[in-house]
Amino acid sequence: MTAMWITIGVYIAGLITVGIVTGKSSKSIADLTVGGRQAGAWLSALSYGTAYFSAVMFVGYAGATGFGFGLWGVLVGLGNAAFGALLAWLLLARRTREAAARLNLHTMPEFFEKTFGSRAMKLFACLVVFIFFVPYSASVYKGLGSIAQVLLGINDTVFMVIIAALAALLLFFGGYLVQARADFIQGIIMMGGVALLIFFVVRADAVGGVQGIMEYAKTPQGLPKLDGKGLWGLMSLLLMTSFGTWGLPHMLQKFFGIRDDKQARRGIWISTFFATLVAGGGYFIGSLCHAFFKAGQISVEGLQAEHGAVFKDYIVPNMLGAANIPGVLLGIVFVLLLAASVSTLCSVTLTASSTLMMDFIGTLRPKTQEKQLKLGVKLLCLLFIAVSYFVANSKTPILDLMSYSWGIISGSFMAPYVLSLYYKKTSKVGAWSGIGTGFTIALVPAVCKMLNVFGSAAESVVKLMGQGPQFAVIAMCASIAVCFAVSAATKSKRRET
Repeated sequence: MTAMWITIGVYIAGLITVGIVTGKSSKSIADLTVGGRQAGAWLSALSYGTAYFSAVMFVGYAGATGFGFGLWGVLVGLGNAAFGALLAWLLLARRTREAAARLNLHTMPEFFEKTFGSRAMKLFACLVVFIFFVPYSASVYKGLGSIAQVLLGINDTVFMVIIAALAALLLFFGGYLVQARADFIQGIIMMGGVALLIFFVVRADAVGGVQGIMEYAKTPQGLPKLDGKGLWGLMSLLLMTSFGTWGLPHMLQKFFGIRDDKQARRGIWISTFFATLVAGGGYFIGSLCHAFFKAGQISVEGLQAEHGAVFKDYIVPNMLGAANIPGVLLGIVFVLLLAASVSTLCSVTLTASSTLMMDFIGTLRPKTQEKQLKLGVKLLCLLFIAVSYFVANSKTPILDLMSYSWGIISGSFMAPYVLSLYYKKTSKVGAWSGIGTGFTIALVPAVCKMLNVFGSAAESVVKLMGQGPQFAVIAMCASIAVCFAVSAATKSKRRET
């Protein structure tokens, strides 16, 4: 346990050092939000990857997917690498970088305003991003809290306070450059940590090495037969977590800061390798959970009795505790999860806060000085972190929290963003139609969750609030279809930009 604490302490000290040193070079609002558009391939790709994968994936998604689908869950991780990393960089990185540099964009709502000439669309996007990024941020807290409670014996609430303070410190020091350089270090830690994690989990007594995995695959729990409902559930997870990134501002804004097209092309392969190792490895570890159940090292009944509806969030932490990982390596694994989560938390927080300050408040008060905007972004970061912390203390599974956020934001904005990059006839009316369609559909499970929180236990409410991934996929597909159809039927009044 001492070795684990020393490892964690060294990591936190390193991050604070990066924040202090790098923060001194952050002078303008562009430095704060897009790093002065000077990020290279490694910095951009690892910043993208660490923002993509956090304890939400390792703990919430990997555990829930492994519990429900066994080894089939690995397909979700491979889909993330193929569609969320490789295809996203191939189709979006260079065009987004070029548009951001040409139009001097700092945020996604600015993209909508300058592309469609709609101030109202920008203001609406600001509010949606700030409000519905809160449950995503809260899911990161919950993932880290469950890990700390199981592996370190620390009360999850106390540890969430520590993480909130660390994220606030990094962001207040300097913003994008501090975050990106911290992400570079954290990305290296994540790749090494996942490789070690796979090695020790596979050789654990409950798994039994490669031969044990082959035997595990022959069992109904290891590789279950999927009926129509099961297949739809698995595919909705794969599609939401892969294509959902195409409409998330904190992911797309990684492309804003890329230096040039050469760096964008190099970033394709770095990002894909990172996603394959981290996402594929993370879901693979979660897919082995039934081997630990069968060996009696983890009890499903015990987890349900202790944690109730959120018991799946504690499957992977208990697997790590049962895998007999040496203290120093367990510290590295914990730092892996900590690194992944802090980077995602910082990225989400900076995106939400800079969007609200620059695009909402800055639009309503156009004479606000840049120095005031920069300070306002930092203060909003602190507020956002505090609100996310309180939401994280609700008894909502990580998977549900994240799906509400991804579904609403990507369901609203992926269609007008992606189509406008490739389809010149995408109109303002078409964009609004796609946004309204996706937002309305994806809002259903989130509204049902709120009804449940305030006392509704109706069967339909309980059923719908647990179908966030399914509604997210329907929202994204429907919004693309509506945006394209309406744009094709109306005359585009987009300016030449």
